[in-house]
Amino acid sequence: MRIPRIYHPESLTTGTQTILDDEASNHVGRVLRMSTGQKLALFDGSNQVFDAEIIESTKKSVTVQVNEGIVDDKESPLDLHLGQVLSRGEKMEFTIQKSVELGVNTITPLISERCGVKLDPSRLEKKHQQWQKIIISACEQCGRNTLPQLMPVISLEEWCAQNDDSLKLNLHPRANQSINTLPLPVKKVRLLIGPEGGLSPEEIAMTAEHHFTDILLGPRVLRTETTALTAITALQVRFGDLG
Repeated sequence: MRIPRIYHPESLTTGTQTILDDEASNHVGRVLRMSTGQKLALFDGSNQVFDAEIIESTKKSVTVQVNEGIVDDKESPLDLHLGQVLSRGEKMEFTIQKSVELGVNTITPLISERCGVKLDPSRLEKKHQQWQKIIISACEQCGRNTLPQLMPVISLEEWCAQNDDSLKLNLHPRANQSINTLPLPVKKVRLLIGPEGGLSPEEIAMTAEHHFTDILLGPRVLRTETTALTAITALQVRFGDLG
């Protein structure tokens, strides 16, 4: 049996005992039906992974002995910040899950003029919590030991106006550049993915004012979730650790 990887939200220390949080305890005890003496791999976001052994398992909690921890770096040399305009249904969840698997470091959900998702503050908070769980689950699955940062939902203009030293990219069907023609080296990228209806002309002009470079992925029109993952993959191949 493959040893399950479990995220623990508090710092882990070799030689100590700890109780898994409610979510992890339920998964280990009720879903996986693991019992005393069985092994786990725990990570706390510090880029380490710890060998652990279950020493007590009840219906309500799982206690483990934390053993040796080692640094296990699966992070890309490319620091990639995804700005994704909210998409409908499960598309947003799919984009977040797969972007974590592909090595994105930061995710900011955005609201734009043509954004088709309208959520009140309470529903937005629940969505944010759900997205955080998806990030944790994706890290458990893909072997990453550092959690990507999930930022609060903000407007497209606010996000574009944030200043950093990243290469800022916006996908545009009439762009003259592609990812393959971008100059080397690149260590940080801020990637904007628009809504299903695309950015408005005013928004495209605004991205130019904030020094975004328009790039073209190819001759075909892609759905928003396909666009995000295609662009991330291409960036990781050229500047990161894929291929």
